[in-house]
Amino acid sequence: MGFPNEITRTIELAHPPAKVWAALTTADGLASWFGQTATIDLRPGGAARMTWGTEHAADLRVERVEEPTVFGYTWPIDGLPDDDPRRTYVEFTLEPVATGTRLTVVETGFAQLPADIHKTAFEGNVGGWRSELGELVEYLDAA
Repeated sequence: MGFPNEITRTIELAHPPAKVWAALTTADGLASWFGQTATIDLRPGGAARMTWGTEHAADLRVERVEEPTVFGYTWPIDGLPDDDPRRTYVEFTLEPVATGTRLTVVETGFAQLPADIHKTAFEGNVGGWRSELGELVEYLDAA
């Protein structure tokens, strides 16, 4: 039996896709719910960086931008050395619905990891997406 490779979360947001898109793809939006600071060059191949306090940072590579429906990036895997080339791929898909936006987040790439790192990284990101998407809802509702 292989390791789980994918985390998928879908939430309904009572906000139009343009507002959700801005929260996902701008430095101000990302810093408001996902990190404490953020920079982003919103184009395929562009760099992005998020920080949490002074001790945690993630360097992202923008892979897919199809405004206003799909945004994807790769980022480092927790538990691997900083110079390890393995990454997971995160993709946000926005779909307009009668009540606002259906947002689906899919993160893939965990099956490439050894057992000890897989367990920590996969479980950490399952919990992380639950928490971060809750923060996205709070940010959008307050904005």
